Amino acid sequence: MVMKKKYLQLNDLDAYKISFNLSNYIWDIVLRWDYFAKDTIGKQFARSIDSISSNIAEGFGRYTKKDKINFYRYSYGSIKESLDWNEKAKIRKLLSDEEYSHIFQELQKLPKLINQLIQYTNQKLQQ
Repeated sequence: MVMKKKYLQLNDLDAYKISFNLSNYIWDIVLRWDYFAKDTIGKQFARSIDSISSNIAEGFGRYTKKDKINFYRYSYGSIKESLDWNEKAKIRKLLSDEEYSHIFQELQKLPKLINQLIQYTNQKLQQ
């Protein structure tokens, strides 16, 4: 019996799954905001959150270790930016306590997962 080798897929990455789901969660919230809130905080918040999963995806699709890790590090920066927007949205009463807490908790999971992804990439790839 020949066993097929299973290759790692983008959707196998916890960092990607969490950040992708979080970006859709925030999108649904921002859609409910008034025009001014959407135009100021909403656009920036949605972009920074979207950037986390999109940079993980782009890094995953790159060929060299250096390129992959570079994009994973970009996503790490977007986490910090998203934390800032989350705080601003809370202070300006655009998020409920539950929404704020959920976003904060999900964002807190991501740095460790991205660091694990970077370590995995460093260990498994030659170049």
